[in-house]
Amino acid sequence: MTNNMKSFIAQLPKAELHLHIEGTFEPSLMFEIAKRNGQFIPFDSVEELEKAYKFDCLQDFLDIYYQGAGVLIHEQDFYDLTYSYLEKCAAQNVRHTEIMFDPQTHTDRGVSFKTVINGITRACDDAREKLGVSSLLIMSYLRHLSEEEAFVTLEDSLPFKHKITAIGLDSSEKGNPPSKFKNVFAASVKEGYIPLAHAGEEGDADYVWEAIDVLGIKRIDHGNNSLQDDKLVEEIVKRDLALTVCPLSNTALQVVKDLKDHPLKTMMEKGMNVTINSDDPAYFGGQVNKNYEEIQEALGLSKEDLYNLAKNSFQYSLLDNVLKQQYLKELETFYLANK
Repeated sequence: MTNNMKSFIAQLPKAELHLHIEGTFEPSLMFEIAKRNGQFIPFDSVEELEKAYKFDCLQDFLDIYYQGAGVLIHEQDFYDLTYSYLEKCAAQNVRHTEIMFDPQTHTDRGVSFKTVINGITRACDDAREKLGVSSLLIMSYLRHLSEEEAFVTLEDSLPFKHKITAIGLDSSEKGNPPSKFKNVFAASVKEGYIPLAHAGEEGDADYVWEAIDVLGIKRIDHGNNSLQDDKLVEEIVKRDLALTVCPLSNTALQVVKDLKDHPLKTMMEKGMNVTINSDDPAYFGGQVNKNYEEIQEALGLSKEDLYNLAKNSFQYSLLDNVLKQQYLKELETFYLANK
């Protein structure tokens, strides 16, 4: 990669639309919070923990992801986790981020919903004021758990509805189709939440069909396997649904063996609206700028390609139109001066 291209990516105003806050947990911060809370983690050093961040599949990753999340107990822990990520956003010119959080990962351990959301939102408020990074929250249901358990989480969320913009669906995709959560998604939409879902990462194109037809989602998280079905691709383009693609996550979890084989360029050529995101950056080897850099180099993306990807990130965000247009103007001004 040329220094010119690296500098262009570093300065490019962008939004991140697919990010799990629990997946930003850097080993050094995990050790610090574990020590503060007297929590045991089965690693002797930061270096040993980093070596464990090598996965053969989604489930390998999830096993250690939930183990790490177990040290988060107090509101300050969630604040520290979130603010650490938002500082990285500011350093990468990520102007806006849409943060997914997994309440069930914590409430199942006896941590209250209030503790989780107040810690996260306090960090978001501080980052907006001190770092100039805007954010909103996506409450994710864990698909390996039951729909009944998701309904409990929905009820838990209602006193804090003003702090949450959307709902998502994550965790183990195989064997847990979107239709499993049809009723809780319908109830969530009635409460004013915007529906989103992971689909087509491990699951095939049928899962994407279900997500858009049964759950009525407004954006597709991942969506790689949409390319299995030409009619689905046509439908996604027709409905103007964006995909939140995560290149380094895809290689880390063996969804794609080599970035040179990543479908992102093909998606763009087919008219699909793609965005670049980091997913779980602490575990998958890179923040959002690293994802831009590595996919640019692997696929030979042009500055115009990168501009369009960043443009999509704002255009398909859940921001109100005033702030959306402000960010799009900032991006356009940068691009015209640096293309």
